[in-house]
Amino acid sequence: QVQLVESGGGSVQAGGSLRLSCEASGYTYSTYSMAWFRQAPGKEREGVACISQDGRTKYADSVKGRFTISSDSAKNTLYLQMNSLKPEDTAMYYCATANLSIGLSLGLRDFRYWGQGTQVTVSS
Repeated sequence: QVQLVESGGGSVQAGGSLRLSCEASGYTYSTYSMAWFRQAPGKEREGVACISQDGRTKYADSVKGRFTISSDSAKNTLYLQMNSLKPEDTAMYYCATANLSIGLSLGLRDFRYWGQGTQVTVSS
């Protein structure tokens, strides 16, 4: 049974940093692409960053240069380092994994398994 458990969310002031973690279990880690998504109240869930099984990355324009996605296969854990946070980054953040070879994608429909989310709140 595939499980994804996010952690690391919290409250921070604008300009601050947070590192989110997503611990995966129940499947062979790094077999497929993984990604981070976020959903703010009243808005649709959107893709933030993706990492492919060969380590390539893709970012939403809104987070380029501020967020970094990475993966540690030894720990079966996906990370999202978030720097220079802005109030508009406030959202529930979810990690997700594909179960097919998709390359780099920020599309919700490309990802089969999802975590429960971790809340990030950025105050001005």
